[in-house]
Amino acid sequence: MLNTQTIDKLKSLKLTGMVKGLEEQTSNSDCASLSFEERLGLLVDIEMVTRENRRLQTRLSQAKLRQQACIEDIDYSSRQGLDRSLMQSLYPCQWIREGQNILITGPTGVGKSYLACALAHRACLMGYKARYFRATKLFGELHLANADGRYPKLMKSICKMDLIVIDDWGLSELNDQARNDFLEILEDRYRLKSTIIAAQLPVEHWHKMIGNPTIADAILDRLVHNAYRIDLKGESMRKKQQKTK
Repeated sequence: MLNTQTIDKLKSLKLTGMVKGLEEQTSNSDCASLSFEERLGLLVDIEMVTRENRRLQTRLSQAKLRQQACIEDIDYSSRQGLDRSLMQSLYPCQWIREGQNILITGPTGVGKSYLACALAHRACLMGYKARYFRATKLFGELHLANADGRYPKLMKSICKMDLIVIDDWGLSELNDQARNDFLEILEDRYRLKSTIIAAQLPVEHWHKMIGNPTIADAILDRLVHNAYRIDLKGESMRKKQQKTK
């Protein structure tokens, strides 16, 4: 009876981890030999784990990653140009703490999006907030937000992310508004937050793609000079998969 009342109170306090732990202790006769402090410590531990798992699921849900990917599952043999030692150095996410960027380039189908999502997934595991965007949808959404009054709120939500991923960058030239929006995003995040860019277009051609030379200089200065660069090569993995069928 006492446990039932206690569990109800824990539920009302939203201590779901402790509820689970107490129910497990009640059904496990071995716990009777533990001291009060030991049993309390186990309850606190499971509550902390439960809360962290819940926060992780929230971060992953908010990230809206295009693919389910993780660094541990990367196949280096199928990704020419990907340095295993570099990926190991990126694993602790020190680059995010230092506000550095990652630029991933290469032809279609070589795994740029997968790699970007794997790095963002790792960031979420390490407690950082991440958000994935396709470039065309990002700039389209900013355009709509500018027209309906949501622009300040949307820009704030983008700029506060520890990491943003911009995929399919450079498929078309930027217009005036997209150039200005992107510069504002990078200006607010420079050396404070991190950005991953995944693009077919080599970095050397980004200046022309951005358009306005002055704004292009400002964007690339904030994006490229403090970035790790990964240039993937090889045949499309999708084509390889089709050949094996």
